[in-house]
Amino acid sequence: MTQHADLSRVLDDLGTTLLELVHGTPDRPGGISGVVIHDPLEAPVPTEHAIVLGVGLGDPAQVVALLRSLGRSRASALVLRAPVHRTPELAAAAEQSGVAVLALARGASWAQLAALLRSLLSEGDVGGTETLGGLPSGDLFAVANAVAALIDAPLTIEDRSSRVLAFSGRQDEADQSRVETILGRQVPERYSRMLTDTGVFRALYTSDDPVYIAPSDDDPSDFVVPRVAVRVRAGDEFLGSIWAAVPGPLSAERAQALRDGAKLVALHLLRIRAGADVERRLRRDLLATAVEGGAGAHEAMTRLGLADLPVAVLAMTTIQSGQAMDAGQLNDRQRLTDGLAMHLSAVHPRCAVALIGDVAYGLLPVTGANDEHAIRVATDFLDRVGHRIPVYIGIGPIATDVTGLAQARASADRAVQVLRTGTATGRRVARLADVYVEALVMELRDFVTARGGQVTGPVAHLVAYDDKHKTNLVETLRAWLDAFGDVIAAAAAVHVHPNTFRYRLRRLTEISGIDLADPDARFAAMLQLRVFPVR
Repeated sequence: MTQHADLSRVLDDLGTTLLELVHGTPDRPGGISGVVIHDPLEAPVPTEHAIVLGVGLGDPAQVVALLRSLGRSRASALVLRAPVHRTPELAAAAEQSGVAVLALARGASWAQLAALLRSLLSEGDVGGTETLGGLPSGDLFAVANAVAALIDAPLTIEDRSSRVLAFSGRQDEADQSRVETILGRQVPERYSRMLTDTGVFRALYTSDDPVYIAPSDDDPSDFVVPRVAVRVRAGDEFLGSIWAAVPGPLSAERAQALRDGAKLVALHLLRIRAGADVERRLRRDLLATAVEGGAGAHEAMTRLGLADLPVAVLAMTTIQSGQAMDAGQLNDRQRLTDGLAMHLSAVHPRCAVALIGDVAYGLLPVTGANDEHAIRVATDFLDRVGHRIPVYIGIGPIATDVTGLAQARASADRAVQVLRTGTATGRRVARLADVYVEALVMELRDFVTARGGQVTGPVAHLVAYDDKHKTNLVETLRAWLDAFGDVIAAAAAVHVHPNTFRYRLRRLTEISGIDLADPDARFAAMLQLRVFPVR
């Protein structure tokens, strides 16, 4: 696997527009391992060779203390929101810790920075050691800089929805509209509407030739530098576009260079798509091997980077799982899996998530043997997802080594199966201990159903009588048992007068012969009513 980008590469690609080096040196040896969001209220996660995002961190004393802590854990850099107060104490802490201090431009969101950093750091994983057009496969930032050098203009590479995938250097030569686009990673709606109304998108989609867009008096005041755009396609499929900020129309040579650049971008986009599919399948196979236990589990956990960490196993499923699903539901399930992966990666950079069958499994490193953290993380994810799609998450016990993974996965599976049946009313996240009785009843139901079991004794007599006479004696018995013999509460549950309920109770004892004073008879009746689908 190719080594991840180092700090100098991050500053080359994201500097000027998003990041500014405040203290430290970008030439620190070694690649960056990942992106970590600092949370002072949670237990710290490993930050060795990581870029740490100091969200909401502004107090100079807190920054200095964090820098010293990050120095001990060998972090690469700390990102703070600009403007950063350049105090002597901060400079000294950065120098002593060896941790670079970066400033995130105002207007850029932390989520966008995290997404860009993870995209940049994953290029080595996706592209491997292959090259396309002399550039690392899938490295869109390198492609953007190469094409920008050929046409001598700063540019962006955008997808079909005008989302920014990568951008070149020299963006300070463009205008405010370009800066706004990069900070938001999306072309603002007012510009998209203007380009649609003026026919620019129509011309872009129907030709391989560059389209020149000159500002006019009707354009927003911050769109002042002309643009040249060219579509990126593979066969008949439109993949995206390249947008360059230029002083005027391109020469014939540079226009041809831009067309050639579009073909190169298409190859890289296709390679990224293929690489993402391969990476997804690889992680799915590794995670499946790990949670099944056995001889290959330790190697799989090692390749996932989790062999030395205690992990919580999360099992996520939807109400449609196990049923025939259309393309839209399958896409929803994959999007939920990708969303869970993104959510867990923000909590811990070394998590792993994969869709196996119709269940998405997540391995979340935790501190010690406390599963409360996993429950909070899962609950927060479902709160963000909302209720449009019924989603449930089962939490397995903490696995401190690979031998406990299979048991943790089985416990998470049992918990989520109970949640999906709806018997654990009001719950969307649960451990097996939270729904243990429901799980036992469900397993007993499956067992007796497989063996052709059916109701017997007094309950069978009541079922037959109700079917023949259209009465409600089974319902009466169930209400009485659920109320522990409290006639008033049981009568209220079935919406009848207590005297009417007492009459029905006498009738059911006469018809069925059940002795309600016998605890074994009550238990047998209650168990049958729980296990069998009796009306």
